[in-house]
Amino acid sequence: MPAVNGAKLLVEAFNNGTAPAPYDKKGFGGIQIEPIYVDEAGGATKQVQELKNLYDREKVDAVVGYVSSGDCLAVAPVAEEMKRFLILYDCGTPRIFEERSYEYVFRTAAHATMDNVALGRYLKAKNVKVDTINYINQDYAWGHDSLKDFQLTMEQLYPNAKTGQDLRPKFGAGQYGTEISALLQKPASVTHSSLWGGDLQALMLQSAPRGLMKRSQVVLSAGDHVLPGLGDKMPDGVILGARGAYGLMSPDTPLNRWWFSEYEKKYNVYPVQAPYRMAQALLGLKLAAEKAIAANGGKKPSPEQLAAALKGFSWESPAGTISMAIANGHQAIQPTAIGRTQYNKEKKRVDLVDIVRFPAECVNPPADMKSEEWIKSGFKGAKC
Repeated sequence: MPAVNGAKLLVEAFNNGTAPAPYDKKGFGGIQIEPIYVDEAGGATKQVQELKNLYDREKVDAVVGYVSSGDCLAVAPVAEEMKRFLILYDCGTPRIFEERSYEYVFRTAAHATMDNVALGRYLKAKNVKVDTINYINQDYAWGHDSLKDFQLTMEQLYPNAKTGQDLRPKFGAGQYGTEISALLQKPASVTHSSLWGGDLQALMLQSAPRGLMKRSQVVLSAGDHVLPGLGDKMPDGVILGARGAYGLMSPDTPLNRWWFSEYEKKYNVYPVQAPYRMAQALLGLKLAAEKAIAANGGKKPSPEQLAAALKGFSWESPAGTISMAIANGHQAIQPTAIGRTQYNKEKKRVDLVDIVRFPAECVNPPADMKSEEWIKSGFKGAKC
């Protein structure tokens, strides 16, 4: 699992004091880290019980986890009720902090609005003609929210574009023959999808031989993580995001060079979005914990002290600056990038070309507006 691999690499580096400055103090302020890894599979009900077990039985000080938007929506209120510290490191739905507020819960990565606004801005920046748009998104919180954000974005940037197919296969469907036939029956200028993981791999493998990418510009909001696995099976010209300036679109900084190189050396594959998001969560947690420990006279901080240290905090990650700038200091914004696939025969990997980078304040809502309200306002206050 790429995210767990990233966590293991970083925890080992933290405990040994071998991460670059300012992350080079051993453990968390000298306190050794004792990680416990739990599989997220099994659904929201199971994850709620796993979370309670971690707090009550394992006596953990902090939980970092969750990819699924459904799981995040389920566990966040439980952590808050138990008054225990929780970092959501990934899951994309904006609803977490837009529908209620938290004191003990944080998300150290931007939500999915950034991904879909950036996709729309990329199409505009590259002068892609868009008359019609088809959609294929999973039938759960992540798919619904991604669809809405991209539709609202395109209404602002391409007000004359018409919606064609709006397909919503269930999560884990795996077979998309019917959906691909529907997309080919009335091909649109652009086909948008937020599918991910095995579902996205299946869609690419099943749709490429049938020529979908030759008849429509396919755009993927979270597609970079399937590139190492698909290799030359990934068609050229697909426009995709990585949910941040991650992997082959990451910035050339000393911290990123260290992270990219260490991960690639240890696992024989370059890091994609999941380990990057785990890294920025753990780097932020480390600095916030050390800030709280110092304020607490060198002793382990309480959940309240740890939350106070992370609230509104910012730190450098391999993908750029992470700022807990919205949702009253509990939700991060970050820069991102979008690129286009092109297979590199010499390196035997898919490269990303025609990359456009977007500042955090260009593609994330401001602190005083919800995502939908911000997009409908024409991206009021955006700094691009």
